[in-house]
Amino acid sequence: MVGIVERLVPDELWALFQRVVPEASSRPQGGGRRRHGDREVLAAIVFVATSGCTWQQLPSASFGPSGATAHRRFSEWSKARVWAKLHRLVLDELGARGDLDWSRCAIDSVNMRALKGDLTGPNPVDRGKYGSKIHLITERSGLPISVGISGANLHDSQALMPLVRGIPPIRSRRGRRRRKPGKLHADKGYDYAHLRRWLRERGITHRIARKGVESSQRLGRHRWTVERTMAWLAGCRRLHRRYERKADHFLAFTSIACTLICYRRLAK
Repeated sequence: MVGIVERLVPDELWALFQRVVPEASSRPQGGGRRRHGDREVLAAIVFVATSGCTWQQLPSASFGPSGATAHRRFSEWSKARVWAKLHRLVLDELGARGDLDWSRCAIDSVNMRALKGDLTGPNPVDRGKYGSKIHLITERSGLPISVGISGANLHDSQALMPLVRGIPPIRSRRGRRRRKPGKLHADKGYDYAHLRRWLRERGITHRIARKGVESSQRLGRHRWTVERTMAWLAGCRRLHRRYERKADHFLAFTSIACTLICYRRLAK
């Protein structure tokens, strides 16, 4: 019978995680409490991300480490950018299998309410309540390849350049690593001449909906995939509302959600 740790962190995901997690620092003087295993702590963090429970509500009897221990290790790994490295590693495995389709990519964002903290701001579409945004670029089938966060008051158009630059060089089945989509689809929030020009200069064909020309009632034949990915992100209940005051912690949970989405495709 598979236990909760093995169910939340399968062997394949654990093998990838071991390649990016930093080694635990030793205590020269010896002593201290026994350090909980990284796999048990990772399972506890995944449980918090997917269930939406607080660190205090974590059922330590099921995992071993307490909520305080899991949170401390989560902070250490977030500082070491472990979650972004893990996401990229899963993308590399998908790319090597030929499971990433770069022909059409899409960009979009989603808002959620937040406590005051780093990278928050008044949401213009939610009566000025404080919130944050998740910005996302997905490949043709909806797998997230670049992610970022901002305050809810940041205009979508301002995130396009950083997100495109943030696409990591990902392995391909043949040839060099790739980090540039063939086409980029976007809604009217990105309809600016300087963005179209910037994409053309980088050899990226733009497919941006035009204000006053195209109907806003349809998502488009290709942009619907990124909308579906936003719905997949909602499966990570910790992202329903931002509770983390530190921006890097919120970005960490977002990266964990993206990693789990990509890993499900890898595990098929």
